[in-house]
Amino acid sequence: MLKLIINGVNGRLGNTLVQVAKEHEDIEIVAGIDISAKNSSHPFPVYENINLCDTKADVLIDFSRPEATESVLAYCVKNKIGAVIATTGLGDKEKQFINEASIHIPVFFTANMSLGVNLIMSLAKQAAAILGEDFDIEIVEKHHNHKVDSPSGTALVLADAINESLATKHEYVFGRHDKDSRRTKNEIGIHAIRGGTVVGEHDIMFLGNDEVIQITHAAHSKNVFAVGAIRAAKFISDKQNGLYSMSDILA
Repeated sequence: MLKLIINGVNGRLGNTLVQVAKEHEDIEIVAGIDISAKNSSHPFPVYENINLCDTKADVLIDFSRPEATESVLAYCVKNKIGAVIATTGLGDKEKQFINEASIHIPVFFTANMSLGVNLIMSLAKQAAAILGEDFDIEIVEKHHNHKVDSPSGTALVLADAINESLATKHEYVFGRHDKDSRRTKNEIGIHAIRGGTVVGEHDIMFLGNDEVIQITHAAHSKNVFAVGAIRAAKFISDKQNGLYSMSDILA
């Protein structure tokens, strides 16, 4: 039985994760962490502060905020618990915390927990290697009106993956609202749309002479992220210390 702690358990994704976990007979949620712990109605203890949690577990899944990353990883290292970092919008500082923690515990981190998003990333890299020098590349991402970070972390990771496959490194151009010149060949345009209840959509376009190739992923519910997080937790539950990502699962 895999014993889980969920950080951010009362949030939208946290609650979705609880529901998805119920479908797995080999998983038990033993505790949750959330600043609104007093409002919880879960059948397991929920703590307002992660350092108050003394429940033994195998893996912690973090669906919270970037500013919590340091304390979450410190807790996992102290208690020798594997960590799945599913929080989006992480910066270089948080990624450094992840790298340092992975020396002591298994850590799973990816910019997007969806298996489909990670698959289109692989396809985009292949396309870029074949088409990139002759095709213009644009990325458009759409999310709900509550999303804070822009552009999405997934859009940036997709751009990075494409750039790695190009012979000439391209410059990222965001939105082009202040551009007063023609597009250059060495650009990757990245555009963000916010509105309504869109869960998450990413379009990667390779635009050439007389043809357009488009790779698209659309998440229709938050379940896809919860399913990916559960899969990640199972994956690292028996792994050695180190940093793992969705590419390890897809390999």
